[in-house]
Amino acid sequence: MKKLLGVALVAISIGLFSFQVAISIEDVISAMRVGNASKLSEYFDARVDVSLPGRSDNYSKSQAEMILKDFFHSNKVRSFDVKHRGENKDGSLFCVGTLETSIGAYRAKFFMKNKAGDQVLQEIGFELMQ
Repeated sequence: MKKLLGVALVAISIGLFSFQVAISIEDVISAMRVGNASKLSEYFDARVDVSLPGRSDNYSKSQAEMILKDFFHSNKVRSFDVKHRGENKDGSLFCVGTLETSIGAYRAKFFMKNKAGDQVLQEIGFELMQ
């Protein structure tokens, strides 16, 4: 009985120590809903493709954060409405929605990829809707 209890305690301990909070697409959606570039940057990969009207490139994590801070500062976010989201066969996640701002509505999209067991944001883009 003591042996069984010892094995159970070891198994539970290993399980607790190996527990890792997974990044979900919901975390990114929540950050988009309030226009929080700092929170979004927590999910960025080392390099991120950022597409804005008149500006698109691949940026470092810190550059991408600054660019999005500037974007959200100029475009006060009112809401983000998810239109479609899903998962590809390789485990990557994507989301498309409408970002309502003080300037107007943008078609927003982002793509997350599973990298070393974590979901990281690799692409984010905004296109002004007419």
